[in-house]
Amino acid sequence: MTMPPQDYYLGAPLWALAAWKGSLFTPKAKPAEFLEQYAQRFNAVEGNTTFYATPAAAMVERWKAATPETFRFSFKFPKEITHKAHLVNVEVATTEFLQRLAPLEQRLHYMIQLPASFKPSELPQLAAFIKTLPKDYSYAVEVRHPDFFTKAPAREALNTLLTESHIDRVIFDSRAVHAAPKLEQATEEAQLKKPRLPVQLDTTANQPMLRHIGHPVQVDNEPWLLPWVAQTARWIQAGKRPFIYLHTPSNNDVPILADWFQTQVQERLLISSEIKK
Repeated sequence: MTMPPQDYYLGAPLWALAAWKGSLFTPKAKPAEFLEQYAQRFNAVEGNTTFYATPAAAMVERWKAATPETFRFSFKFPKEITHKAHLVNVEVATTEFLQRLAPLEQRLHYMIQLPASFKPSELPQLAAFIKTLPKDYSYAVEVRHPDFFTKAPAREALNTLLTESHIDRVIFDSRAVHAAPKLEQATEEAQLKKPRLPVQLDTTANQPMLRHIGHPVQVDNEPWLLPWVAQTARWIQAGKRPFIYLHTPSNNDVPILADWFQTQVQERLLISSEIKK
């Protein structure tokens, strides 16, 4: 994979996958070297690790040392805050979490991933939570309750809240993985875990985030991703700096898929530039 783009963020759902040794990583790379080598090829990563546990202070310092200032971690808020408490009475936990990650400074970009049980009637809780967040960082919100997609008032209320708060709404696209046959365990597990929700192009701030859950066969992702290539180019041309996170059931081929995606985006931007001349 070539070096990361400069006009948008491109990443994977994780940075430590042993299957990438010999391709993304050097053949003899040690786990402690994975992040540094990952950051030489990608400029962002989803931070799923923080969803399950707040990292130790020493670990945060290692992450900082392993990445350049231009790198971005889209860390998820802990599940105790988002999934168990539904953002209620979480001031202490939120402060402790943010303070622990604070040494990463401008590398921080947070994802507030809400469970399917978080209903439109709970939007005041999200609004109150957003008001407590420091303005030093950027944020994106992911919702999974069907009413946010199928009920116009709920969709509009969420988008209005995020727009007024300058917070991006995560665009979640799992169509490719759900279109795949259940030929392997990883695909079957992904289909069970990843929700099937309508894909809506709701852009509420300046760093739109796409989380694309791909097909296990690389070439079969192309018809699903080509529209997102075009949309990514349009976002960039509009002055936005999107986050694009590519998943596959096993994630083994994500670096190859990302390289293809990056090439397609840069080619489209070049063509657009030539047309304008």
